[in-house]
Amino acid sequence: MPEPGRVVSDADYRGLLEARVREPGRLRRALTDRRRRPLVGEDGRMLLVAADHTSRGKLAVGGDPMAAADRRSLLDRLVICLADPRVDGVLGSADVLEELALLGVLDGRLAVGTMNRGGIVGASWELDDRLTAYDARHVVDLGLDGGKMLLRVEPDDRGVPGTLELAGRLVTELADAGTMALVEPLPYAKQPDGTLALDPSEDALVRMVAIASGLGSSSAHTWLKIPATADPARVAAATTCPILLLGGDAGHDYERVFTGWETALQVPNIRGLVPGRALLYPAVLDVAEAVGRAGALVHPDHDPLVPAEQEPTP
Repeated sequence: MPEPGRVVSDADYRGLLEARVREPGRLRRALTDRRRRPLVGEDGRMLLVAADHTSRGKLAVGGDPMAAADRRSLLDRLVICLADPRVDGVLGSADVLEELALLGVLDGRLAVGTMNRGGIVGASWELDDRLTAYDARHVVDLGLDGGKMLLRVEPDDRGVPGTLELAGRLVTELADAGTMALVEPLPYAKQPDGTLALDPSEDALVRMVAIASGLGSSSAHTWLKIPATADPARVAAATTCPILLLGGDAGHDYERVFTGWETALQVPNIRGLVPGRALLYPAVLDVAEAVGRAGALVHPDHDPLVPAEQEPTP
């Protein structure tokens, strides 16, 4: 994959390292003091860059098992993405969001905090997605624009009921605060060798969308994050909640990925994208080109930094 080169200056990166030692409070203050914006602009669409994979040990991209292991490289790539005005914000763990805020690139952008990252990649308990990152209170108190929870269901896994209960509670707590709950419902299946993998069945995803839509004491602030499928309209018909499509590892077939996104974005309640590795570590494009193409699909005629007339996110 193409290397973007250094974007975060030596001085800024050194300043970040020094702040962690000498002035750690600056990281949180940078996040809470950033300039806020409404959740959506006048087009009602959203493009987030997902940067929460590292917090559950998911570092591999394509054939490189350690592609996302270099933090400075990750920050360089995120800064490139955020230089595009059509990128609404970032989904990340506290370390990533605080670092971006301290670098000054989250002003006027959305910051969505990831919540349950306990399902470490490759662990025997991988589907036991416990709360290890943000909780609902800190999402609200720190002025984040939403909280994201992973909901992976495999019928025989004993950790799944606890994850369902946790997700329902988090949706309720975020809804009570008037804050977006971004739920990622994914069906999983046990393979013959005992490993777990995403179930590619569209029927299974439809079922998961229905389950996720019913979580909590209110669905008023629930958004869903799901994979693109061959028939996105059929999957989206299972809910009225707004949907963002994830990206995954796009490999080398970017034309297929972008065509799929373009088709899916014609469905009324599919409101945008939340790719991660597909934009941050593209195999055949540079980062700016990948994010530019995604931005053109989500916001073809509108600068999302010119928001609609509406109440700011509480």
